[in-house]
Amino acid sequence: MARRYRPEKRQVPPDPRYGSVQVQSFINRVMKDGKKSTATRIVYDAFDLIAERTKKNPLEVFEQAMKNVSPVMEVRPRRVGGATYQIPMEVPRHRQFALATRWILGAVRSRSGKSFAEKLAGELMDAANNTGSAIRKREETHKMAEANRAFSHYRR
Repeated sequence: MARRYRPEKRQVPPDPRYGSVQVQSFINRVMKDGKKSTATRIVYDAFDLIAERTKKNPLEVFEQAMKNVSPVMEVRPRRVGGATYQIPMEVPRHRQFALATRWILGAVRSRSGKSFAEKLAGELMDAANNTGSAIRKREETHKMAEANRAFSHYRR
């Protein structure tokens, strides 16, 4: 039973260079204070650096990174008779992308030195190779879900 009104999902137009809705959503999350042109330039600069360093299609590296960072399971709190249990649940597709984006950008912002585009390129390449802070975050989430498997029978 849904508790309250949920607005319908907005359609995000694909980005101009790669024609990818995922890249455009990512640009929107990089954006600060409504500066979309700056965010777009940062993401495209990072993609150019990835192409330069890996000699691969940056879109493929980006998609691989997102796939590697996306969590399959997470824990959600559920109150049962006065106690709150952490219940492992599968993560819906749209939330997987949202979490992966959030974790990657968090890892990029906590990296030291260099320009944002360089840090973003580095983190995306790390994530594509299954290393880096964002991957560690996903591993922690999976460990939590695994540790709380005993409570999985409380799922709705």
